[in-house]
Amino acid sequence: MTSYDEEAEYNEGEYGSVPKYGNQFEGGGGDVVPEGEKTKILLMGLRRSGKSSIQKVVFHKMSPNETLFLESTNKVQKDDISNSSFVQFSIWDFPGQIDFFDPTFEKESLFGNCGALIFVIDAQDDYLEALSKLHDTVTKAYQVNPNIRFEVFIHKVDGLSDDTKMETQRDIHQRANDDIIESGLEQQVNLSFYLTSIYDHSIFEAFSKVVQKLIPQLATLENLINIFVSNSQIEKAFLFDVVSKIYVATDSTPVDMQTYELCCDMIDVVIDVSCIYGLGDEMDSSAFDDESASVIKLNNSTILLLKEVSKVLALVCIMREENYQHSGLVQYNFKCFRDAIEDVFAVRAGRIQGGQVIRQFNDKALAPVREEEE
Repeated sequence: MTSYDEEAEYNEGEYGSVPKYGNQFEGGGGDVVPEGEKTKILLMGLRRSGKSSIQKVVFHKMSPNETLFLESTNKVQKDDISNSSFVQFSIWDFPGQIDFFDPTFEKESLFGNCGALIFVIDAQDDYLEALSKLHDTVTKAYQVNPNIRFEVFIHKVDGLSDDTKMETQRDIHQRANDDIIESGLEQQVNLSFYLTSIYDHSIFEAFSKVVQKLIPQLATLENLINIFVSNSQIEKAFLFDVVSKIYVATDSTPVDMQTYELCCDMIDVVIDVSCIYGLGDEMDSSAFDDESASVIKLNNSTILLLKEVSKVLALVCIMREENYQHSGLVQYNFKCFRDAIEDVFAVRAGRIQGGQVIRQFNDKALAPVREEEE
């Protein structure tokens, strides 16, 4: 990367373009993970708790209002998700009536290759039965696979007041952990709780945090984003999976819900405008490609910046308008970031050593000039 005092040595047109890469990078690195080795995410809970609606809204772009017409799930439904090299797993949607104590139930084959178990609780219903089912499910799953990550979605909170949301979360958190302590598993099992609704972006943020725990390269991705942000004077950056709007990584600053929603909406705007105006005569082409980019100026002197990383990954940034005066610097730093992401794909494929990615990226990074020095 370069800093502001070096910018005069370059012309923006000389380093502002994004280089093209081979097919493996443009395809998102999807051939890195063999088909048979996909991690499983299990979606469980009582009947009518909203499991199928979550899956349809997040991964199939179904409108939340359309989920009202979904029929109750009567059998296990498997959905393979292969959006990018980082988002590769299979989601198993389980009917609420499955009995884990049935001797014919094959717990080993189900929980064996499971990365995360998401248990959905309807916050608008009596959740005592759901908590009992949660406890039974967690204990059975842990016996088979101690490495499973247990996630609890306190769902349908859109109909609750803010005070009721907090009280419901505290009560469910307390009761669920008390059950774990009674079983003697408090040192082994860690439950994570999320307030979710399909009518806002909370379900996407919750799924983002679940998926991030399953990405081995998460620390490297966060490191790369932190370097890019600090050297470009960017306030917040997300690396998005464009298809699902799950963010696979972000920088170390706390995630603000309004900021995340703003970045999600920007992805929708870019894709919608590209579908209308950007396809031309090639109707079979993708609305999001290696030339996709957008800059949106808001009325509060804030800039939204979207840049394509691969066919299914985009970097969405928020920065102050005065800092975007050095747009050529941002373009160059993004090129360095994109090169580093390609190296991460190469590490997954075993073509280079993992330690080289951050080291090479740091070699290009220089501390930006502070405002008082300019």
